[in-house]
Amino acid sequence: MTGPSHRIKLAQMDGPVPRLATAEAALDVRRPGARATPLVLASPHSGAEYPSDLLAASRLDPLTLRRSEDSFVDALFGAAPELGAPLLAARFPRAYLDVNREPWELDPAMFSDALPSFVNARSPRVRMGLGTIARVVASGEEIYARKLCFAEAKQRIDTLYYLYHQALGGLIEETEDAFGGCLLIDCHSMPSAACLSGGTEAADFVLGDCHGTSCAPEIITAARQYLSEHHFTVALNAPYSGGFTTGHYGCPERRRHALQIEINRALYMDERSYRRKPGFSRLTAEMAGLIDRLSYVVRDCFARGAESRR
Repeated sequence: MTGPSHRIKLAQMDGPVPRLATAEAALDVRRPGARATPLVLASPHSGAEYPSDLLAASRLDPLTLRRSEDSFVDALFGAAPELGAPLLAARFPRAYLDVNREPWELDPAMFSDALPSFVNARSPRVRMGLGTIARVVASGEEIYARKLCFAEAKQRIDTLYYLYHQALGGLIEETEDAFGGCLLIDCHSMPSAACLSGGTEAADFVLGDCHGTSCAPEIITAARQYLSEHHFTVALNAPYSGGFTTGHYGCPERRRHALQIEINRALYMDERSYRRKPGFSRLTAEMAGLIDRLSYVVRDCFARGAESRR
């Protein structure tokens, strides 16, 4: 996954979803013409290409399955390559496989056979029905009309999970080699009611740094200031503090930072029809500005760190 992407970029679609045909089409790796910034952006949940085996096994119609999608988030951050940063997006949907989890967070109740001992069946995410293979969509409806076999989960994880993280890890390593460090921005969206259900006031954005452990404080401060300057309301770490990706890749003491960004879907899309709102282009431009602001902050952070070690 270190060479230029040979995959054709599919147009973002409103309405009915296309179907994922092969594993080779599972990822969209958008590379800049030249690396200009120590940032990597990832969109693990914006995939909208639904495999036929999921549609055949699901008790839900395709539109309901989309409730777990971070629809169009890869497009919102689509300026990243023009600004000198790579953008990785999964094309397969979160309802099929969630790469923002440990590889083996599985619910035994979903399966007709026994699960291996290495499976993490006790995580809070599994109890919520949102493991690596989800039991429910984000709105709570059960996905499957039957129990799965462990072999089905293993095939998805072996084929797609490790493919995604191999690609992401490779982009991070390339960035560290070029700049001496990296900021990973893990890009997500949230239902408009998410903050209210989390017990906080509704917010336009939620920034997560695993409660101060996954990135330097000046990075999340800069993101918050930028968004506030553009008249967005911002919450920190509630109700989303960062998922597996943020916690796994964020290691500030190694100059590897990770920041999770959640965008309120009501800002840019109709949550019932999955259509973009007229303000979509403006929000895309504002996200380009956020990438640019964070690029400056991270480069300055790395420069000051290098100076202090002399």
